[in-house]
Amino acid sequence: MTVVRHALALLLLVPAALSAQRTQKPTLHGRHWIAITGKPLAATAGAMMFQKGGNPVDAACAMLAATSTMWDVLSWGGETQALIYNPRTGNVIAINSVGVAPTGATAAAYRARGLAYPPEFGPLAAITPGTPGGLMVMLAEYGKLSLREVLEPAIRMADGYPIEAQTANSIERNKARLKQWQYSRAVMLPHLGQEREAPAAGEIFRQADLAATLRKLVEAEQQALRRGRSRREAIMAAFDRFYKGDIAREYVRGLREEGGLVTLEDLATWRVKIEEPVMTTYRGIEVYKLQPWTQGPVLLQALNILEGFDVKAMGYNSTRYIHTLYQAMNLAFADRDFYYGDPAFPPEEPIRGLLSKEYARQRAQLINPERNDPRIKPGDPYPFQGGANPYLRLLENWPPPPLPARPAATSEGIGSAEFDEAFTRGTTSIEAADTSGWVVSITPSGGWIPAVIAGRTGIGVSQRAQQFVVDSADNPFNVIQPGQRPRVTLTPSLALRDGKPFLAFAVQGGDTQDQNLLQFFLNVVEFGMDVQEAVEAANINSYQMRNSFDDHASQPGRMTLRADTPPWVRRELRTMGYRLDFQERTSGPINAIFFDWKHGTFWGGSSNHGEDYGIAW
Repeated sequence: MTVVRHALALLLLVPAALSAQRTQKPTLHGRHWIAITGKPLAATAGAMMFQKGGNPVDAACAMLAATSTMWDVLSWGGETQALIYNPRTGNVIAINSVGVAPTGATAAAYRARGLAYPPEFGPLAAITPGTPGGLMVMLAEYGKLSLREVLEPAIRMADGYPIEAQTANSIERNKARLKQWQYSRAVMLPHLGQEREAPAAGEIFRQADLAATLRKLVEAEQQALRRGRSRREAIMAAFDRFYKGDIAREYVRGLREEGGLVTLEDLATWRVKIEEPVMTTYRGIEVYKLQPWTQGPVLLQALNILEGFDVKAMGYNSTRYIHTLYQAMNLAFADRDFYYGDPAFPPEEPIRGLLSKEYARQRAQLINPERNDPRIKPGDPYPFQGGANPYLRLLENWPPPPLPARPAATSEGIGSAEFDEAFTRGTTSIEAADTSGWVVSITPSGGWIPAVIAGRTGIGVSQRAQQFVVDSADNPFNVIQPGQRPRVTLTPSLALRDGKPFLAFAVQGGDTQDQNLLQFFLNVVEFGMDVQEAVEAANINSYQMRNSFDDHASQPGRMTLRADTPPWVRRELRTMGYRLDFQERTSGPINAIFFDWKHGTFWGGSSNHGEDYGIAW
């Protein structure tokens, strides 16, 4: 069979190819600390914290503040989710600082407006801000430095920094939407009325309102310290000023003026949650993700399915490997699309069944080794946790997802600019570690351009409500209601081997995130790549799952491959029912740390996909 012959040929070539592989960016090597994130200036902010004597939590918080200030496909009104390894306990901690649907954000309210889903942009897409609270709670609980020290780089940047082309051009592309909202228009379009209304690359971009807001947080902390409060209490005084004080009042006033729903009570009652992560093992390695208010467990489900296959013997990116990977992702993502939601709200997600090895073996039996199955549906994990599924009727009648509204030209006439942009919608990622043993992996997001800016706070509000559904037939666990967190795509990762940190890794890119992270992990564990090779290596992307954004559409059988995929692999995949398109880079902007315990050093990988950047010492 040609598929097997070419798979064996690739397997023979892989070791030599990998040993000779040269990466476009160098591997980072550090003995003392390492800081990686989505922008060079933000990585510098992390390095500054290490130089002040801070730990990885301090560095990660400074990078979070800087990237939010730089609008690195997120802003201060977005959400932050993190995994933190605590060397004192040997445990992994989960940080849940996603905002919640505001008062009045009900499924009936959106249906009454003629909306099949909450909107993609604008004030009605807003949930409560989570990033400020997440940053302050992480810093208070696990950091060493003051809020003043950690926010100093971001405040200086808000006063004015040379904006990079990526963000400047994003503002210009989205200026029509930004003009709808008065405070966004005032901040983002300094050259209103000129041919180019956005700032130019390299121009000093000033955000006076945001700088004032951040200084108010520092002021609250410093006043509390002068009153004799502890470091933690002082940071939480800043938290209270943001969510209950004058910042909250202006935020709510400004957002409601634009038509938003968030109330003062919504802000005052919101809390950051410190949680237990979920975990599975893959060939003895413990892999940790956040609970199913993110899509993170989908990676664990896919690993459980793939553990039953000898993927290494298939050969890296052989036809057989690509097909098996695609099918495993289909099975896991179908479950994501139906069963994931906020565990704080009923119904209770069947996470024990979903992560059961026995359930994975049952799902794996559905894989047709010769052809893609575009009709894959969610499974029934309830028997694998000793229960009965209350949603069997919904499963039987699970509606097919809509097709993209405007399919357009790719290499085989599939996809569209709008669909692809929504499917791969970005954010940033943050990785930090040092010799103290603390490890941090964060995937913050929300409030991306074009964002509504809430009054004179300078804060762009999150658009995350669009990841809810309004019909339980789509997903009974993720129907919008006030106080509930949406099921987000954001998904940091930590892996331990022999009880020690092994990998910290995260990526931006919407529904592609856990696809790319899964392949990164397999590149290291199964194919022996070092961390930089693994973040640059060719990945595939599936679009068979439901898009988590905008119209929640799907493209079964569509696959993106790297442009250098061999012609025989292309031909064989087409005969298996796949529709292919190609890109020069397909890894996604993955950032990662590998822990070299043999030599006592850190290896950092920072993708060649975007502007991600790392610094190590």
